Amino acid sequence: MSSLISGFAPDGIVTVNRVILKPEYTVEDLEERVAELCENVKTFHSETGFVGGFVMMNTGAISNEGSTVGQTVVSPLKGKEALIVTFWQTMEQHEASHRSDTFQPLFKRVLDLCENGNEEIAYQMLWSGKAYDPEQAKEAKAAKAKYIKAA
Repeated sequence: MSSLISGFAPDGIVTVNRVILKPEYTVEDLEERVAELCENVKTFHSETGFVGGFVMMNTGAISNEGSTVGQTVVSPLKGKEALIVTFWQTMEQHEASHRSDTFQPLFKRVLDLCENGNEEIAYQMLWSGKAYDPEQAKEAKAAKAKYIKAA
């Protein structure tokens, strides 16, 4: 397995928060509040289990080639739904971060934006990887061609 976040151990945990913005809030509101929260986590928890993270916003695009639930062209949650993904050494360290006095007020400010409340799910990474460089891709294709013919 290759790490998506540098330094993330194979036995670490990944947490995912799904945020659906209330109509009266904007993406900019979310960006500001999540930036404050993420800066706090980096400052106070980089030495106590936090490894990294990212935040992503629903663009509205739906892959019709990769979806099996119909041929919708635009997600109704475009610009309203975000995922906050964090990487931790252990679940215990993650939970301790949420109990910290500096974290709670900033977390509440993010939750104030959410029409869906919050449920943070923890996952174990099974696989991550990056694309091959051109030479690696050429070698992989040659190996596939060789062994597909042999089968």
